[in-house]
Amino acid sequence: MAGGSAIRGSRVGAGPMGEAERGDAAPRVNVTYYCANGHTVRPSFAEESGSEVPEQWDCPRCGFPAGRDPENPPAPHKVEPYKTHLAYVKERRSDADGAAILDEALTRLRERKIIV
Repeated sequence: MAGGSAIRGSRVGAGPMGEAERGDAAPRVNVTYYCANGHTVRPSFAEESGSEVPEQWDCPRCGFPAGRDPENPPAPHKVEPYKTHLAYVKERRSDADGAAILDEALTRLRERKIIV
């Protein structure tokens, strides 16, 4: 049976909440930020004593950092390319070091007669 009540899913005393029930909103300040791609971001912050508005904000459209100066927006972060394990080893060892380690390992294996 599909009969029901008009207030189904509601609770007693529920009604539209207005400013009278919620209280007054905190004073806000809107700050404009500019990113390197020309996007503009305008987040709002509560005006509280002791709180500071950040100098940079992430652009929600491109992810670049955004600053307050429209003429000089902050530069995007430099992304380092992925390095393989071999690239890290080559940073720590020279070619001569690698050849010496290889010769030492081959000598040990030949002594065990694993490699001819």
